[in-house]
Amino acid sequence: MKLFPESASQQLEFDKIKDLLAAHCRSEFARNKAAELRIHTNKKFIEPQLLQTNEYKLLFQNHLYFPDDAVLNLSKELKLLSIESSVLSGEQFIQIKKLANAIQQIFRWFSPDRKVAYPSLSLIIEETYFEKTIAILIDEILDEYGIVKDNASEKLSNIRMSLYRKRSELKRVFARIVSRLRKEGYLTDIEESFMNGRKVLAVFAEQKRMVKGILHGESDSRRTSFIEPEETTHLNNEIVSLENDERKEVYVILQKLTTQMRAYHSLLSIYHDIIGEYDFIRAKAMLALDYNGTLPALHDKAIVKLKDAVHPLLFLYNKKLDKPTIPVNISLDDRNRILVISGPNAGGKTVTLKTAGLLQMMLQSGLLVSCSHDSEFGIFKQLMIHIGDTQSLEFELSTYSSHLINMKYFMENANGKTLFFIDELGSGSDPNLGGAFAEVIMEELAKKHSLGLVTTHYLNLKVMANKVSGIINGAMAFDEKNLKPLYQLIIGKPGSSYTFSIAERIGLPHHLINKAKQLVDENHFSLDKLLNSTEQDQQQIQVEKKKLEKLIKENEQLQKEMRQVIHKEKHTQQIELLKEQNQINEAKFIYLKDMDRKIKSLLTEWRKTDDKNKVIKMMQAVLFKQPEKQILKKKQEKIDNKFIETTEDVKLGYKVIMKANRQVGTVTHIRGKKAIVQVGSVPITVALNAVAVVKEKPVEQITKRNEEVPE
Repeated sequence: MKLFPESASQQLEFDKIKDLLAAHCRSEFARNKAAELRIHTNKKFIEPQLLQTNEYKLLFQNHLYFPDDAVLNLSKELKLLSIESSVLSGEQFIQIKKLANAIQQIFRWFSPDRKVAYPSLSLIIEETYFEKTIAILIDEILDEYGIVKDNASEKLSNIRMSLYRKRSELKRVFARIVSRLRKEGYLTDIEESFMNGRKVLAVFAEQKRMVKGILHGESDSRRTSFIEPEETTHLNNEIVSLENDERKEVYVILQKLTTQMRAYHSLLSIYHDIIGEYDFIRAKAMLALDYNGTLPALHDKAIVKLKDAVHPLLFLYNKKLDKPTIPVNISLDDRNRILVISGPNAGGKTVTLKTAGLLQMMLQSGLLVSCSHDSEFGIFKQLMIHIGDTQSLEFELSTYSSHLINMKYFMENANGKTLFFIDELGSGSDPNLGGAFAEVIMEELAKKHSLGLVTTHYLNLKVMANKVSGIINGAMAFDEKNLKPLYQLIIGKPGSSYTFSIAERIGLPHHLINKAKQLVDENHFSLDKLLNSTEQDQQQIQVEKKKLEKLIKENEQLQKEMRQVIHKEKHTQQIELLKEQNQINEAKFIYLKDMDRKIKSLLTEWRKTDDKNKVIKMMQAVLFKQPEKQILKKKQEKIDNKFIETTEDVKLGYKVIMKANRQVGTVTHIRGKKAIVQVGSVPITVALNAVAVVKEKPVEQITKRNEEVPE
């Protein structure tokens, strides 16, 4: 993207975003990418980067592990590997092995299912492959600490075996000498030491002539002399010689391994870049989480549709202070190309411009942006800004002269792929003349089909926005009652500067304010007053609208809950109905099954007996038998017609009704909690609480009831 002026990146604070991004980077590769973050103008570069960052953000949000723990800065090692005749050390090879192992983990992580779930992240390794030979070659030569193994070559194995023997022999001989000289009192407390790689005795300085050998030095106090015994000189010489042979053989082995590894230099460089690339994507995802960055829709055309957008740096600042950040909504397209924002000073006009400009730069550099996910961004090839005082002391230009030079550049270079931001258009000159030029500039930019935001206090620009096609008004809301900006952008109408309201609130004398009002053109003052009144009315409407929306949501919730209750009740009723139907069907089934059994039994009896009349009577009894409940009901009706139940205690001679079978009898005996009831000629023993005392109704009541019962 082409920026104008060159300081646009600093003015829109894009450099601060890059610094925050670099702070999340762990590798040198990622930090370099953050410092040199490019703003692309081609969708095929922007979209994959956005998708990769969003997928990595999802990993964080879903608490999924991604194997990018290795932080490797191997630029020097890889550069050395590319040079012919170079030799890498064991420690450097261990770092290369770590790189190979890290890549292996990433390849293993991308199972077929994960490649489908995270397609953009998997694209990074799509054009390469994992080469296991790299780690195998290193493991054959080096141990986990980077030391060449004994079996790396036959010669090295022999040298180290000889070294082991000579050192063991030296140890035995030296121990014998130390034991002898200790008895003679020639040795100091430390007894032995190493100097110049050779084992020496620590001898009292006054006794040094008593010990035969080579003097290697003295202590700082000159009280101790370090002497190599004559008996061990040849052993030390042999050991030194073998150690030199060992170093030479190790060098030869490492040289050979370096030559073998050089064949994989290009692949290792790709691995190194992949590790750095994933670290960079991780940093972008972490930064997005800091300011609630999202993935919006991306179009390859000139469009800006921001929903609930906030300035990321302002959001982070307010977050530390536990303060809310007021979002803005901006919509620019081919029909509405230029938005003219008016309103009082310190109302948030410049912040709105910077928010839109910074988010556009961030998106085109592959960063997620702090706005709603259903926002829409286009791709622009140019971004031009004019924010703040651009007075140039070097070229002796006034603020307005510099302003016009910038506007000249805007008009000459703007096109349909240009996004511009102008703060206080026309300021710095006579209001009438500056306003006239501002109209010309804005109309020319509209003809160029450029998209942009303009802030102003000029009344003529507010009026122009309603007349010229493609230019619309917007205003920053202001609470006149409390004299406080609301930082809310309202599209579709111009805003008042609240000049006189602010003057009254801060306590300027009324006679001065009235005098100033008289000096202002009456039409100008009336229009500003009308804008003031309209804005306050609209704010009240917005408050009422929010209340209404809240009530509507509550009503919808109540309706939803009521529907759920009704549905649940219907479901319960259906279950109860099915239960009853099942019980009826079950009773019918049992009844039919019993009837089937009885009829089969009667048929068997019919075949066996000669008394056919008896079987016919039995069959009639089975087929035309009244249900038990119906019989009990008729019994109850007869009893109710003749007797009345009372609550009297049961006594001898009382008539009682048995509750179970509804039979009436006379109490003949009472034995504890039981009674003997004479029913006809049959005595029945029942519990006292299983009967109730009854009395016969008068004859008139019985007759009357019989008359009421239909025949």
